[in-house]
Amino acid sequence: MVDLKENKLNKSPRQHRRNTSHGEREESEFIEKLVSLNRVAKVVKGGRRFAFGALVVVGDGDGRVGFGSGKAREVPEAIRKATEEAKGAMVRISIRESRTLHHDISGHHDAGRVYIRTAPPGTGIIAGGPMRAVFEALGLRDVVAKSMGSSNPYNIVRATFDGLSRILSPRAVASKRGKKVRKIVSRRKSGEDSAEVSNGIQE
Repeated sequence: MVDLKENKLNKSPRQHRRNTSHGEREESEFIEKLVSLNRVAKVVKGGRRFAFGALVVVGDGDGRVGFGSGKAREVPEAIRKATEEAKGAMVRISIRESRTLHHDISGHHDAGRVYIRTAPPGTGIIAGGPMRAVFEALGLRDVVAKSMGSSNPYNIVRATFDGLSRILSPRAVASKRGKKVRKIVSRRKSGEDSAEVSNGIQE
């Protein structure tokens, strides 16, 4: 997992000002993570023809995230294609207290399965590389996740998005059940308190 902003930070102030003056200021608002970069070879009559495939995750750090893949003969072009696709496929995910998810969730894609759990403040991001890239771009600060099955980064990222797409906020649950948001939130807090008490008794 590579942060694509590192190359931008290494530029001189003059180059940075020149880039921002030509409309790259908007791009700096996004968090771009290179998750995977593969080299593929095609055997032709004259020998081998190489190409590169990139998997990129893009987010704004405030609840919007997307992923994309791109292929090209050169690495920068493959990353550019993947980044453009990720920006065009960004989705909004509901985040609790701007740091974690509203509830535990699982997701799957083909042979990849992921389990994502909420976490108390100060936990940090406990997850593998592909999932960590998604959570950092999304803006999560406290989350625990585990990947099972396939170790293919494409499957892991798609499984993570499958789980995140089913996250429901208290407002959505309240409107679906015909109840008030206050009652949904109070029941969630009471459930957390009872869980903490049961854990204390077990210890």
